[in-house]
Parts: sequence; C-alpha cells; structure tokens
Amino acid sequence: MLEWRLDVRDVVTALRSCETVEEYEDGARLVLGRSGARPLHLVVRDGDDDSKNDRTLFVITVYEPDPLRWDPSFRRRIGA
Repeated sequence: MLEWRLDVRDVVTALRSCETVEEYEDGARLVLGRSGARPLHLVVRDGDDDSKNDRTLFVITVYEPDPLRWDPSFRRRIGA
C-alpha cells in the first residue's frame, strides 16, 4: 500500500461503501470503493466464519484503477 500512498483508513473508508465489480471462480471478488474522491479497487474474499454476528473479510490487494484500462465509472474494463 505504500507505493500507492494508501493507509488503513483509506481501505476501511473504501470498504464501507464498496460495490462488487467482478466475481471470481475462487470465491474472491473485485470491489470498487472510494476514499474521498479517490477510486480504489480491492480484491477481497469473505472468511469462513460460522458466527452470524462476526464476518471476516480478507483484503488480498488494493490499488488505484488505471483510467486507461477502466471505463470512467471504474466498473468495466476497457476492451473487455
């Protein structure tokens, strides 16, 4: 996260208002969230919690989407 100048607060903020953009066969998914006006893509996976009150979410990676590879909404890949 350091190379993108992100910190934990950016990740938490983005996750609070994120939406799923893509789902992967392995159970992970790509979500789009924002930290302020900054769009962030996060690859996440739900944990295997048995408790209904405590959900674990694993953050696999976080990055700023490249506007040359994504449409202006950052929800669809260009050329996909």
